[in-house]
Amino acid sequence: MVDRVVRGVGDELFRGQQTGSSAPSQAVDAQSVRVKVYAVGPGVTTPELLPINLAPIPAEKCKKKVDGKVVLSLLVDTAGRPRNLTFLHPIGTDLDRFALQIVSMDRFNPGTHDGTPAVVGQSVEVSMQGCVELTTNDAGNKALLWRLRFPPAQKFGPLPQPLEEAVLTSGSSSWNDLNSNAHGIIYQVGDPVTAPIPLDTPEAHYTPEARKAKINGKCLITLIVDENGMPQNVRVVRKLDPGLDQNAIDAVNKYRFKPATKNGGPVPVEIFVEVAFKLY
Repeated sequence: MVDRVVRGVGDELFRGQQTGSSAPSQAVDAQSVRVKVYAVGPGVTTPELLPINLAPIPAEKCKKKVDGKVVLSLLVDTAGRPRNLTFLHPIGTDLDRFALQIVSMDRFNPGTHDGTPAVVGQSVEVSMQGCVELTTNDAGNKALLWRLRFPPAQKFGPLPQPLEEAVLTSGSSSWNDLNSNAHGIIYQVGDPVTAPIPLDTPEAHYTPEARKAKINGKCLITLIVDENGMPQNVRVVRKLDPGLDQNAIDAVNKYRFKPATKNGGPVPVEIFVEVAFKLY
């Protein structure tokens, strides 16, 4: 397995290799409070993005350039912090993680309703110019190092489907620690927890060896879909073939979801996915 190391804004690092497990927790839910959400319009002002002092991006040579645009939805709360970050248009690479990291660091002068700070829903298109290098990590294993070549650009707009109410997340995101989630609670789908909705589910590919051996079947994967709709802790629970199992993990790591919700607020859930391999 090739480890993925992502160097984000401010030279922060996080790892994308999915290992370990996380059992469902029965911890008591945090208090859920529904708030009114406003759309920019008459009587409602737009949140003003404040400038951020980012660490300089080193001018290093880049062998493989990876550019892209990720569109997210967010709510800017009355303190000017981004909440409830979810995907509108992901691209299925680690640029999705960059986009989440970038927007989570944003701070705003909050929007207002009739002059009073209010929760305002927005979309944001994050344009990034990235770079991927093959390197070696501290353990001596091959690793893909992701970094930005230039500061990202953000373009804000209205939500395609405005909300009337929402339960705000804490503002923390589970991708900061891929082996846990921000609150320590993993939910199971079932009333009142809705199932996550797939937005992008790329196909897993055959290995040459499995194709030659004419292996058909299904690999069962377990994963946690976090509050942002990102897959975490992707593991095989029913094996098929070593190469196909790894390809199934690689494919599921690229899945993107509209997150599960509980009482209207996004929550992390554990789900199972069957990845089918069939030769025609």
